[in-house]
Order: sequence, then structure tokens, then C-alpha cells
Amino acid sequence: MAKYKFKLPDIGEGIAEAEVVAWHVKVGDEIEEDQGIADMMTDKATVEMESPVTGTVVELNGEEGDMLAIGSVLAVIETDEIPDEEEDPPAAAAKLSEERAREEAKAAAEAAAEEPEEAEPEPVEETPVAEPTPEPGVAPTRVMASPAVRKRAAELGVDLANVKPQAGERIRHSDLDQYLTYGATYLTPGSGRKRDDEEIKVIGLRRKIAENMAASKRNIPHFTYVEEIDVTALEATRADLNATRGDRPKLTVLPLIIAAICKTLPDFPMINATYDDEAGRVTRHGSVHLGMATQTDTGLIVPVIADAQDKNVWQLAMEIARLSDAARTGKATQAELTGGTLTLTSLGPLGGIATTPVINRPQVAIIGPNKIVERPVIVDGEIEARKLMNLSISCDHRVVDGYDAASYVQALKTLLETPVLIFAD
Repeated sequence: MAKYKFKLPDIGEGIAEAEVVAWHVKVGDEIEEDQGIADMMTDKATVEMESPVTGTVVELNGEEGDMLAIGSVLAVIETDEIPDEEEDPPAAAAKLSEERAREEAKAAAEAAAEEPEEAEPEPVEETPVAEPTPEPGVAPTRVMASPAVRKRAAELGVDLANVKPQAGERIRHSDLDQYLTYGATYLTPGSGRKRDDEEIKVIGLRRKIAENMAASKRNIPHFTYVEEIDVTALEATRADLNATRGDRPKLTVLPLIIAAICKTLPDFPMINATYDDEAGRVTRHGSVHLGMATQTDTGLIVPVIADAQDKNVWQLAMEIARLSDAARTGKATQAELTGGTLTLTSLGPLGGIATTPVINRPQVAIIGPNKIVERPVIVDGEIEARKLMNLSISCDHRVVDGYDAASYVQALKTLLETPVLIFAD
């Protein structure tokens, strides 16, 4: 038996070290050739290290979160195979399974396209529900709530005495929602519970996000501009397109917003730009490589829709689904995570009233659509129900002036409020 020293290979141009994100084996494990040993993260991607030999793991170097230099010993494997101990492991040990990732992402996109529209809940007849009988010798708790709230609480098995009203003395549906969401946080005083303190080591993607966000806020003078947009016509257009989509993916509002962004950018090249601090040079990009901020279990990842300006809304919808799935499953390639010239970040239904997103350095702008709400609006002297959405843009004030940012958003507003212009030549 020989001991083979598996050295960390060169896993990217200009990469000097990588972080141990996760070990897939432990000392004493029997492993096969091409079996995953560890996930290593660089500034550009996470790469799975695969064993070049079959044998027994006798040594692992480093803990999760440690940085290892390229060429240092990652693991020692006892094996019957006798490779040259000083020879670097083959490049195949660091390869990403890109073809498999593309196939899985395509399948996920097709599955997402088949998801049915959410049905409106059927109205529930509100009937009074009797108060629970208090235990003998215990003074009843005075609870004020409508019959509808009482009925809903009874169906959910919630004792309204444990729900704290946020305004006045009457418990409303919103108070019940808060209780169901946050539990003990909204219990009446004295009946809550606490959690034990816990320490979590900041490693891997979470550490990279922390470093990048800190560098962005430290180096970039941000300013944010917010505008309200009437998307009633845009939502109607989206509904019409979905009604005739056939086997194409279901459209959300994002592909339409991206199409409008791409159509307006040629007149505002300072928005689609990157800034090299050290060289003191701004590059205004002709193509729109749009980053899509995507929430994953490990943190925020920004895959890039390359040449978004060349894609129609259906192609954009497919790319959004494919890249989002690749990001969430850890299958996004290095090429799909780099090269962005502008970023779009959306929290969907959690979008809130307004956001002040942090710029994805070295880009100079980031756009954040917020949630769509229906509100009464005065139109030509008449009150109408309209669908409204706030749209935020954060810009690097070293490159983009406030007037330019406002002018760009107004141009974008024109297209989103008159969506036929998005499709006009």
C-alpha cells in the first residue's frame, strides 16, 4: 500500500488559494476514483474536488472555512495504485459537471413552466364560534375579535388569549397572521419563550457575500432613486401573453421588466457600465449582461443572463428559470456567475414599499422592482383601482449623476406603463 498525497490543483486562472467549504469524506472512509472529497470555493466559483485514486482516506488537511494554497496537500489516501506522489492530480479532478447541470436546469425550467396558475380561494361564510368554556376557578381572559377572526382561529387551533393585538384591544386577521408567522414573539407578556444563543462560523459563500457587500459600501458612494409605476397595462399584457403561450414557459413580470430595461439602456450608457477603481476608468458596455440576484440556502448568488438585449420575453423567462435553478442547486458555472454589467434584484411578493439595494461592484447600478399592489387612484377625475409598483435604482455617484438616474427611470416608466412600446421597433 502506498500513501498518495492529493494536492489542491490549479482551479482557475490567477487563483492562489481556495476555501474549504465542505468535506464529503472523513478519515477512515473507503473512497472510489472520481468520488467527491471536498468543495473548494474561490473568488469566482465553487469547485468539487474528486479523488484521482481508489483507497482509504488517512489524512484531511484543514477545517471548513480554512484557506489552502494551490499546490498544498488537501488529503492523503492510502491506495494500491502507485501514481507519482509529486505529480499534480489531473485537471479532471477539478472539473464541474456542466452538461449535467444544464440538463437538470432545463428539466427544472420545463417543470416550472407547467405550474398552474394560483386559484383564488373560495369565500368562507363567516359564522360566530362559541367561546371556549374557562376552567373552574380561572378567571376568563377578555378577548375582543370579530366572528370571522374567531372562526379562523378555531379552525387553526389557536387560542386567541395568546395573540397580542398590535393596535387597540381588538384582535384582527393581521394579528393572527403575525402570531402564526412568528409564534412566541407575539405571545402575551409572560407567556413567551426564548431560544438558546448559538454561534455560527461565517464561511464559504456567506463570507464572500459579507466581504463583497462591505467593500461595495466602503468604496462606492451610493444614492437611491425610487419611482412609482402604474403596471395595470403591463399586468394585462402579461395575462394576454400567458393565455396564448402554448408550451412556452409562464411569464412573470420580470422578463417584461428586463426587456424594457434593455430597450432603454442604449440612450443611457452610463447605467450599463463598470468602474475600475484602480485604473480610474469607466467602461460603458454595449451588451447587457444582466445579473439576477437569486436567494439560495447558502446566501445570495448573482447568475448572469448574457446578451439579454438579444432575447425575447419567452427566452428571458427560460433563462431566468434555468439560471435560478442552477444557482440554487450549486450547478452554476463560473461563466454564468461572472461578467455582469448591471444587476436586477427582486424580492417578489416580499418586495415591500421600497428598497435601497447595494451595488454589485464593479457595476455602477442595480435596479430593484418592489411588489405590485392594487390601490385606488384618481384618473381623469374618477377613482379607479390600479396596480402600482415602486421601482428603485441605486447608483454609484462617482459615475452616475442623480439627474441621469432619474431620467433613465422615467424612460423605463414610460415603457412599463405603455407596454406595447416594449415590443415596438
